[in-house]
Amino acid sequence: MIAKLQKSKRDSRQAIFFSALIGILVLGIISFLVVSNLKINQRRTELIERIESLRKEIQALDEKNENLRAGISRTQDESYWEEKVREQGYKKPGEEAVVVLPPEEYKEEPNEKEKSFWEKILEKLGF
Repeated sequence: MIAKLQKSKRDSRQAIFFSALIGILVLGIISFLVVSNLKINQRRTELIERIESLRKEIQALDEKNENLRAGISRTQDESYWEEKVREQGYKKPGEEAVVVLPPEEYKEEPNEKEKSFWEKILEKLGF
């Protein structure tokens, strides 16, 4: 009978040990899955932000490309080149060019050079 009691105690200890082992194993798997899910969500957020920044960059480049295409088509027009040549000072035969010069800046010329402190004192004294 003592042997039966010892065997039943041993069986109950083994059952508790295996139950605890399985519980720890399940908690470990669940924690691993939670951490993995958090990392995946963080990476997803980073990638979504990157996608948005790249979309904005693409939009800006498309606008720049359209402006360049418009500039190219404008340069194929003869009036554009005529305007550019006229800006450089060229004229058609028989035309007269008028050049408007900017007004001259007023420069105040000092009558005398700046006098030092001692020179001013000597002048006051009459030397």
